[in-house]
Amino acid sequence: MADLLDDAEPASIFAPALRSATLGLLIVITLIAFEEMAVSTALPTAARDLHGVGSYGFAFTGFLVANIVGMVASGRRSDRAGPAGPIAVGIVGFVIGLVLAGTATTMTQLIAGRVVQGLAGGLMITASYVVIAQAYSDRLRPKVFAATSSAWVVPSLVGPLIAGSLAQHVSWRWVFYGLVPFTLLGAALIAPVLRRLHGAAIRHEVEGGTTLPQAVAVAVGVGALGLIAEHPSVPWLCTLPVWVVLAGWGLRALLPRGTFVVRPGVPAPIALRGLLAGSFFGVESLVPLSLTVQHHFGATAAGLPLAVSGLSWATGSFWQGRAVADDSTARRVALMRAGFSCVTLALVGMAVTALPSSPGWPAYPSWLVGGLGMGLTMSSLSVTLLRFSSPARHGADAGALQLADATGSALTTAVGGMAVAGAARGVLGYTSAFVAVDLTMAAIALLGLLVAGRARPAVPVDTATPVEPLAA
Repeated sequence: MADLLDDAEPASIFAPALRSATLGLLIVITLIAFEEMAVSTALPTAARDLHGVGSYGFAFTGFLVANIVGMVASGRRSDRAGPAGPIAVGIVGFVIGLVLAGTATTMTQLIAGRVVQGLAGGLMITASYVVIAQAYSDRLRPKVFAATSSAWVVPSLVGPLIAGSLAQHVSWRWVFYGLVPFTLLGAALIAPVLRRLHGAAIRHEVEGGTTLPQAVAVAVGVGALGLIAEHPSVPWLCTLPVWVVLAGWGLRALLPRGTFVVRPGVPAPIALRGLLAGSFFGVESLVPLSLTVQHHFGATAAGLPLAVSGLSWATGSFWQGRAVADDSTARRVALMRAGFSCVTLALVGMAVTALPSSPGWPAYPSWLVGGLGMGLTMSSLSVTLLRFSSPARHGADAGALQLADATGSALTTAVGGMAVAGAARGVLGYTSAFVAVDLTMAAIALLGLLVAGRARPAVPVDTATPVEPLAA
């Protein structure tokens, strides 16, 4: 891929040799972010309009299942023939999914559109990691990850507002239609980069057989757990062990050996990503509900901590991406520890806020600190993974990182959903449910803090084979 970049290493991610790749990546990530933030806001209105409220949960579960399959498939394909194919297919699929959902006349068609969007998003997000690994030097990767994190800020702040306004005053269909032109713009910008990537792709022999059955097993298992969290009836709860075993079987095959014991090398950042995402998102989904139920906040005030955390997340990611003389693994571990500490403090703060005797305002600084911790740690884990991963496994390892993120957050969100469902049915009080979930997630974040030191090379650095950056 030497023809993609100049012989001299670019000084910036927006240098002429990298500008198209950077802008294309930012548009892809922004589209995925808008899809997640905006579409979720419009779905309740769409479900009512299509008389499909009873199938509302499948719009999310179907997206999640397809997203996981897309992540895994994209990683394997990217290792075989480069990331151009998965990104191109993902962009086309994204447009098809938007049109399917926007023109839906039944809830079944809307769910089908969401499934296609989920598959396309999974293809693009994993392949984007491979583009970063191939097109950017190790020195520039922290900066590009900081930029992609910032690409979530605007969607998180204005996405729900725009979607809500469109759904209320125009039509929920325009939430889907409105993303199509931006998707086409992103395709136009990234197409030249993809053509060069395709022409210069280094094809690798990928070991092992197909991973599709394992990916489907994880997706179905995690999706079923999500449905159980929404409808925790006795028959569904009796099937719980089946779905746990199914998801576990798939994860053991798809995650690198040693992930569950946080083995140094590639497994460590993947395991830490699961702990980080699981602890944070397991509580974030309950923050507005906790403030509404426990302190009677209005919808805007209850949702404000999420917007605040988006800004501090971008700040933390920017901080980790600063140029330093020696961006060593030890520095990355220090950033991870600082981030996990912030997330742990934030989750303990939310547990205190969940008490009726406590005021509700501490949720704002707590989640501000939590967002800062996520920005510091999430990007550092991505940088560390690409340092430890070999070029022949960039796709598979990036897919495993995304898989750990998706399954970790889905599982803990399901746990939180079950706790709230139990409170709604009078099995336990809301205070007990919120505090128990918050403290459990704080314990998971604390575990991440304690084992963050394992994020070190599997072999001594001086005996490892150096990987030449493509910018060199």
